[in-house]
Amino acid sequence: MSNYKIILSGGGTGGHIYPAIAIANELKSRFPDAEFLFVGALDRMEMEKVPQAGYKIEGLWISGVQRKLTAKNLAFPFKLMSSLIKARKIVRKFKPDVAIGTGGFASGPLLNMAASNRVRCLIQEQNSYPGITNKILGKKVDKICVAYDGLERFFPSEKLIKTGNPIRQDLLTIHSKTNEGKAFFKLNSGKKTLLILGGSLGSKRINELIEKELEFFQTQNVQLIWQCGKLYHEQYKKYHNMEDVQVHAFINSMDFAYAASDVIISRAGASSVSELCVVGKPVIFIPSPNVAEDHQTKNAMAIVNKDAAMLIKESDLDIDFENRFSQLISSPEKQQQLGKNIKQLELVNATKDIADEVEKLLRKN
Repeated sequence: MSNYKIILSGGGTGGHIYPAIAIANELKSRFPDAEFLFVGALDRMEMEKVPQAGYKIEGLWISGVQRKLTAKNLAFPFKLMSSLIKARKIVRKFKPDVAIGTGGFASGPLLNMAASNRVRCLIQEQNSYPGITNKILGKKVDKICVAYDGLERFFPSEKLIKTGNPIRQDLLTIHSKTNEGKAFFKLNSGKKTLLILGGSLGSKRINELIEKELEFFQTQNVQLIWQCGKLYHEQYKKYHNMEDVQVHAFINSMDFAYAASDVIISRAGASSVSELCVVGKPVIFIPSPNVAEDHQTKNAMAIVNKDAAMLIKESDLDIDFENRFSQLISSPEKQQQLGKNIKQLELVNATKDIADEVEKLLRKN
């Protein structure tokens, strides 16, 4: 039987959406007759990105609990109730054979209801420190695919499988796309290219840094592909007209961006770190300090400790950035060494390995 029904939920940021799409694509290649349904959070980017990838999506009225005491938290119990009711309706109507969660607000209610309706469930935890949703779901689901060692502290060890994080398959061929990438972004072949990634929504602190250092980059003979995030595009798009500076709210052709770049500045979200290991270019991580248990720093340190990337804390940017960047950009040896070392940490079969686990659950039905 290959006309399975598969429901997937993950969203809020690209780090949750793209793994879900990658898993769906792999399963679709194995089961062309399967029916897929995504469940996301209304008003979040999955409502746009999932249909672009060719899948149907339903939205739940849900958001996270704010850490600070705020009026938004007053609506949370109502949103949660509404989402649980809608998730139950979706599960009962769609009748999935398996439910897959990749994290984000919507995956909590959806996987909860799927497990309560005896649907076999798998979650994919991307970080070295799990979020509250997945910690709760860990007790109810059948399998938990992880990317880091040591997660027995949070989950039942018999459910854990270390697979790594899914990555976009088009990244596996970026080394043959350098010229295509440079042509796509209309780059000057005589200059080094710096790619700046602040995560899918953008990073206020990284954007402030880049704005402050624009003249410095010119002295370094560097051109920029700057993904500022859609929250900040209005503020920074004026620099798009500057020589050697391109400002993008979002980059859809990430394979070309990676292929064209010589050095990358990035946040250290789990999906980004996994992608950058496959890309194999020199990276400066600037982890976000505003995430649970400082997991971006932990994600980045796992790479830095193997001499495979550089890390600059937000608090040190004003003192350290220019010095450390110019050391890297002026040393082809250092660039080559970091690129080679990070490439050795790639786990390229994650999507396939997760799909294997989903397939085992389907076979049990």
